[in-house]
Amino acid sequence: MNSEANPSSPPVNRLFLAVVQAQDADGAVSALERRGFTVTRLPSQGGFLGRRNATLLVGLPEIREEQALQDLRETCRQRVEYIAVPLESAPLALPVPTPVTVGGATVFSLVVEHFEEV
Repeated sequence: MNSEANPSSPPVNRLFLAVVQAQDADGAVSALERRGFTVTRLPSQGGFLGRRNATLLVGLPEIREEQALQDLRETCRQRVEYIAVPLESAPLALPVPTPVTVGGATVFSLVVEHFEEV
């Protein structure tokens, strides 16, 4: 939302890039939209485990950053999943289930110097 369109609202001067697990994305988007944030959802994929993610783009004023972070903390939880890792010392390549913590949200906050809607 451009601050010129609604002069009473604080100017948008931050852009959140939040990478969340696909199963948490709907809840995160709903929570952010209930607070009046505009959210753009892009499908993405993790590099380490190759899991499906969603990257959320949220434009917001600096004074509302903590509200958005709180919504993400409440809706994006970490969980333990198991991946099969081959046991190197075994004569046969037997996969061993190894616990890996995944999930939560990785949030990048970028300063927005200028934007316009055309």
